[in-house]
Parts: sequence; C-alpha cells; structure tokens
Amino acid sequence: MAKNKIILCCIFLVSISFGVFSQNTRNELAERVYKTYTNEIGVRELTGNNDGERVEEYLASCGLTRGNAWCAAFVTWCFKKSGVKTVVSAWSPSWFAKNVIYTKGARDNLTPERADVFGIYFANLGRIAHVGFIDEWKSGSYCMTVEGNTNDVGSREGDGVYRKRRLKSQIYKVSSWL
Repeated sequence: MAKNKIILCCIFLVSISFGVFSQNTRNELAERVYKTYTNEIGVRELTGNNDGERVEEYLASCGLTRGNAWCAAFVTWCFKKSGVKTVVSAWSPSWFAKNVIYTKGARDNLTPERADVFGIYFANLGRIAHVGFIDEWKSGSYCMTVEGNTNDVGSREGDGVYRKRRLKSQIYKVSSWL
C-alpha cells in the first residue's frame, strides 16, 4: 500500500513538473519568436512590387523569389529564424490545416497568445488570404498584431512589416505552433 502511494506521488510530481516545463518552453519559444518579428517592424519593400533584400529573404524561406505575396513567407521566416518547426509555406490557408485554437464564432475557442498565427478570411477569394502574428490579445474588441505585406490601412497587398491594431472581429482563425 505504501509502495503504491509512493508510485502515485512520483507520477503526480512528474505530471506537475512536465506541465510547468511545457509552459516554460512555450513562453521561451514565444519570446524568441516575438523578438524576431518585432525586430522586423519597419522593413519595407524596395519598389512596392514584393521586392527588396529582406522581403526576398522572407520569400526564399519558402522557396519563392521576388514578386510573390509574402505575408505567410514572413511568418515562415520568423519561425525558422527562431528555431521553431512549423509548416513551411507562403500559402496563407496552409497555416490553419492543424493547430487551430480559435475560429471566429466558435464556442470552444482558446485565448490566442503572443506569437500565435492569425488568418483573415476574404470572401471574394473564398479563403484565408492574409496572415500574421498575434502580438497581444487584449480584453475588449481589439488585438495587436505584427504582420508582413501590409500597410497603414491593413491591406493584404501592402509594402512592409507593421504593428497593427485590429478588430478581433476581423480575425477568422488562429493557430498555435508553440
């Protein structure tokens, strides 16, 4: 009986330790990704045609060259630079094939956290067509994001990397890769 209690205690302690370890690891990874994407705020395209040295680095992380839309390539590049294994894709919908924690209008959503990936749905395209990072999921109706290939007004065909204040109602899905 005493031996069983000791075994159960050990299992309990390991479970608690693993939970704390997992959260610390997530926080550490989120901090690395955060530092990576915030260091890119202010990067701009060279001529406004999905080009420029840094933009072309983002695209190259997905095997693409200048001229391609790059919001999802920016996300890929940031994760790669941070040492986080994720999907490698410049196709926005592919960021939501798994690991979805939030869907607009769903009841069982988790609260998005820093360094999670958000997607915006465009009805005219019938798909998610813009992605970026959740920087802060504030209480109320707004969140802060950092995203590439956008601009001051929040376009999906922008000219650089910006920190944005977006309505949560604009966010269609969020995935967590950490």
